[in-house]
Order: sequence, then C-alpha cells, then structure tokens
Amino acid sequence: MRIGMFADMYKPHISGVTNYISLYKSRFEELGHEVFVFTFGDNSYEDSEPNVIRSSGIPWGKTGWQMGMLLSAEAKRIIPTIDVAHVHHPFVSGQIALRKCEPHGIPVVFTNHSRYDIFADTYAGFVPRFARRAMLQKYLKGFASRVDMYIAPSAGIQGWLAEWGVTDRAVVHNNAIDTASFFSPDNPRSRMDFGWSDEEVVLCHLGRLGPEKNVVMLIESFIAIAGDAPSARLLVIGDGPMRESMEGLLAAHSMRDKAHFTGAASYDEVPGMLRAADVFVTASVSETFPLVVMEALAAELPAVGVRSAGVGEVIDDGVTGLLAENNVTDLAEKLMLITQDQALRLRMKEAAKIAASDFDIRPMADRLLSHYEKLIDSKRKLA
Repeated sequence: MRIGMFADMYKPHISGVTNYISLYKSRFEELGHEVFVFTFGDNSYEDSEPNVIRSSGIPWGKTGWQMGMLLSAEAKRIIPTIDVAHVHHPFVSGQIALRKCEPHGIPVVFTNHSRYDIFADTYAGFVPRFARRAMLQKYLKGFASRVDMYIAPSAGIQGWLAEWGVTDRAVVHNNAIDTASFFSPDNPRSRMDFGWSDEEVVLCHLGRLGPEKNVVMLIESFIAIAGDAPSARLLVIGDGPMRESMEGLLAAHSMRDKAHFTGAASYDEVPGMLRAADVFVTASVSETFPLVVMEALAAELPAVGVRSAGVGEVIDDGVTGLLAENNVTDLAEKLMLITQDQALRLRMKEAAKIAASDFDIRPMADRLLSHYEKLIDSKRKLA
C-alpha cells in the first residue's frame, strides 16, 4: 500500500503530531508499506528518513506551523500515485489533500489531533470570540463533510465534535506509542544528572511550552506545594515560547533552583529522561488523547493531570494517577498528595506499566491499516 501522510509541519519541529506520524510511518514501513510525508518547511533541511516530500513554507511565528500552498514538483508527481491520504492538519495540508486526491478517487482520512477551539482562543485572540468560534465551526464542519473518514483520538473528542456540530460520524481510533522504547530505554538518565539526590521527589513535565498547554498554572501549582514539600523538584522537558515566563515565575518566588529545564529533546532522548522522575504532571486541557501521558505511564510514572477530554481517558483516576479540576488549588492538592505518599506512588507505578500495554503501536497500526483497506476497496467499487 502507498500511504500519504499530510501535515502542515514535520521534523525538525517537535510535537505530538510529528511523533505520531513518524511512529506510524516507521511501523507501516516495517510491515512492507510505502509511506510518504507531504509537508512544508525549509527545503534545505536534510531528513534522516526516506520519502519526506517538502514544499516551501513560511513559518507562522514561533508556533511551528508552516504556511504554504504551492506544492513542489515532486509532491505533484507522487500524490496521484498514492492509495490513501491521511491528513493531520485540516487547514493548509488538509485542503491540498482534498484538492489533489478527490479527482483521482483517493480516499482521505483525517485525524483530529487538537482542540482547535482552544488553539483559536490562544493564537487568534484578535478576532472576537463569537466570530472566531463560528468561523472555526463552519470550517471544520465543511471539512468533515468532504473527508472519507474523520478520526477522533478519544471518545471525549468524539463527543465534543458531535456537540459542536462538526460531525456525528467520527470514528474513535486512539493514539499509540512504541511501548518497548519506554519499558526499556537505551539511555536511562539518573536524577543525579540534573543535580538531585534519591531523597528528592522529581515531578516531570514533557511537551511544548506554549500557552495552550496551560503551563503557567503548572508552575503556579508547583510553587504552591514547594514550601510545604521541600523535597519536590520539577523537571521540564521541552521548549517553547512560554519557557522564559515559566522560569521568571519560579525566580520571582525564589524557587528557580528547584526546577531544571532541559530545552528541546529528541524523541529518542525522552524515554531515558523520564526514568529520572517519580511523577508525571500536565495541566493541559487541549489534548485529544495525549501521547506524553501514555509515554509517562510506559516509563512507569504515575500521572497527574487536569480532568478533560483525552487526559481523563488516559489517566485512570486513583489507579494510574490523579485527576484534578482546572484550577491551581486542586492541582496543587493532588501534587502534594502524590509527592508526600511514597506508597501511593509505588502502587500507581505498578499499575501504570500494565495500563500502558494497551497503547502499543503494533495493534493500533494494524487497526488503522484495516480502516485504510476498507476505504480503498469502497472507492474502487464506486469507480
């Protein structure tokens, strides 16, 4: 099968969507399929994997998004030869996939990776809220009506799409990870690498440090417990536009020395880094079925997160972690509880690894291939 993955941005940009595409591409190739990534960006970037087809793009600020509508000659030549298109962003690359695939009878699949309403609130605040939400809803509804399969990564996102009037035919297909690389990382890190001892309790956050990830609330919650939990430390893996504000907030409360910011980390480095922590924490409410939480569970870390669609389906409250309401007080309370209760952490650690087995890429890739095959057969029967 010849599979086309369409994305507005790809490597070297680090994100959950990038990791998703890379992981499925690798697994599909292991199974003998040919996978192409059609994306935008700097054409001078040298990819370490085959079949990444780049067209020129213009960066949209520091978001990682690339704006571009003109396809390269190579992309124009290859797209008509694929069997199925899988879109990962509904705007630029999504429109291109529809425009180029529909005339050839190529089925188009779309995975709704993000809460686009939250992203619009974060990055398009200059447009009145009622107007931007109405425009977004209309756009997504129109886009959904044209794709052959609309995938929701979780039941919560499936419900949100229906309630928002986007589509009531979304199919749930959960995200996946390569559990083996997290069960037994090649390069496990020690907390001593970050200047901490075994007596300290390391809370870890992994992901893009952007405003849509609610990272200020995360820092405020850590500050709220640090005085009464002197052993608590914060390991922040990742980078983004909010890093300076996060570090400044810690410094303003004389707690900068209790946190370590690693900066951007490659996907290969992450499994080892997670081994230096005791607990994973996220305050994000924009996730659909968060890869980072699944990765943390596979690294045997209890996870603390904010109750929301996606996060609430990955964390089993009271079993593999704790869910808090979307406020500093409750998140801090959950962090304090898990920081001070070693027996609770150990119990959740055991449950986390067992639960993570359900997220493995191998069965999920087989299931996605089955969806592709059914769509291809259906299109051929209509031809």
